[in-house]
Amino acid sequence: MKTRNIILFLIGLLAFSSCQDMFEPAELNRRQLDDLTEESAYAYGLLIYGYNRLPYLTTTETDIATDDAVTNQKSGSYWNMAATGTWRSDNDPMTQWKNCKDGIQYVNLFLTIVDNVKWAPSSASKNQMFIDRLKGEAYGLRALLYYYLLMAHGGYTNDGELLGVPLLTKPEDGSSDFNQPRATFEACVNQIFADCDQAIALLPFDYKDVSAVAEIPEKYRENAQVAGFNLVLGDKAKNLISGRIAEAIKGQAALLAASPAFRDKSGVSPEQAAEFCANVLKHNDGLAGFDETGNVDWYMSSYKNMIEGTSGIKEILWRADRSKNNSQENTNFPPSLDGFGRVNPSQNLVDAFPMRNGYPITDKVNSGYDKDNPYANRDPRLANTVIYNGMKYRQSEIISGTYANDKNVTDDNFEKTTSSTRTGYYLKKLLREDCSVTSSSPLEQQHIYPRIRYTEMYLAYAEAANEAWGPKADPKGFGFTAYDVIKKIRQRGGIGQNEIGVYQGDPYLDNCANSKDKMRELIRNERRIELCFENKRFWDLRRWKMPLDEPIKGMKIDRNDETLELTYTIVDVEDRMFDNSYQCYGPIPKEEMLKWDQLKQNKGW
Repeated sequence: MKTRNIILFLIGLLAFSSCQDMFEPAELNRRQLDDLTEESAYAYGLLIYGYNRLPYLTTTETDIATDDAVTNQKSGSYWNMAATGTWRSDNDPMTQWKNCKDGIQYVNLFLTIVDNVKWAPSSASKNQMFIDRLKGEAYGLRALLYYYLLMAHGGYTNDGELLGVPLLTKPEDGSSDFNQPRATFEACVNQIFADCDQAIALLPFDYKDVSAVAEIPEKYRENAQVAGFNLVLGDKAKNLISGRIAEAIKGQAALLAASPAFRDKSGVSPEQAAEFCANVLKHNDGLAGFDETGNVDWYMSSYKNMIEGTSGIKEILWRADRSKNNSQENTNFPPSLDGFGRVNPSQNLVDAFPMRNGYPITDKVNSGYDKDNPYANRDPRLANTVIYNGMKYRQSEIISGTYANDKNVTDDNFEKTTSSTRTGYYLKKLLREDCSVTSSSPLEQQHIYPRIRYTEMYLAYAEAANEAWGPKADPKGFGFTAYDVIKKIRQRGGIGQNEIGVYQGDPYLDNCANSKDKMRELIRNERRIELCFENKRFWDLRRWKMPLDEPIKGMKIDRNDETLELTYTIVDVEDRMFDNSYQCYGPIPKEEMLKWDQLKQNKGW
């Protein structure tokens, strides 16, 4: 979004000092609120504030509270929640209550004035373009904020109701009744769908410059100019919510509602979720639009020209602005590369990667897995995701074992320092190898921050379609099945290919395609591999009602200095202090429960 210049301006105007200031503003603020229609930049700031409330963009923070990783920094809210059992209704690192509700308040306020703001007083056509685009953005943004609220706070109460959050479609002010009950989960989902439909109806499917008046949609064409259209609905608006993005949000919300944790009372079936996700895929040309390098091309330094160029990355459905920095690298590079090595992938995650032939490592007959050479012939995606012992990275041999590397440098692993790995692994995914974090010669590079990747939507379709119709059925004539999608994803990752890249088949996938249950397990594992460290795993475990308390394992690697023989030992690293009996649903904040007697808490909290 080309909006940073507005954010500081907005914060200065909207940083109310108290709830009283917010709903009964001082005289100076009252004049500004009354004059919103005259001050288009201020009015637009309300919408930008909503964008600014979207969570989980630039970090891997929630993954350290899952079975995919731990952190070597034994502090912080996510580590305490997972490792010490401090997750409570008055201590909820996963909460979206305040941020998303604040965002919805400003979006609702924006919707009350958008039709009357003087966006382009000198051009009726351009003014209407602004109104339609900004109103469509607002509906799409409200849908997304409610989606995040449902993920974090939707759940069953003690009396068996499946509730969402208070459903507000009008701005609150000093005269509002704030003691509102939670709407049903189904009502919240329906509102998300309705908002997405409104956004799709108002917005261009994609923002794209035109070169002639004849290319302008008919409803705007009278007295329109190419320059005016391109200003409002052209390339300059890319990365704002579009019709395509609203369609994807609808698919995401449908998958959540059709998941095991919510399906019984959400009103959304797997069939409906599959159809919504299929719409996204069809508008990406189905399997023909699948990005053959989409698992790596948005963050690896080898795709530098793509990342730093002006053309879009095929894999990215929606992203935020690029940012030139080395902060993720500073946080996660191994200590021998002057990083802090904070996120340590787990042995649990490493074991989820199959062998190159597609078989899981637990298949002793077919996989060919060698516990004494555990990284040989593995799924190539493993080497793109984690740094394991002996890997070459930034021209250095990274030793995650207990001995020194070829330059006699040790990372002092296994908790010998507060920056060493606790699991025998360091994070590689998301990091650019051409960054440097040395104090003498730091080097920053451009980074891409996806909000929605197409791979997520392909996986969402596969999950819903398998639940609806099974692995290979296509009763709606989409032109692709759950099996087709997973085959494409695995083949892209290198599964079934020999070392020179010749595809030799995927018999394990073919076997799974004979059973909905086996296919479900495989789809979930593929989602885990493809989307790890993108803040998906915690929410996936909860909506699938899978255990949150799987103990974290690591790989301790010792070397005999005389024979140079390595010994691999799986070790216990960290227990998880979750309660599976109720914590697949998050709490309503305790402070809200104390203030408003109409709210009902989720069971167990």
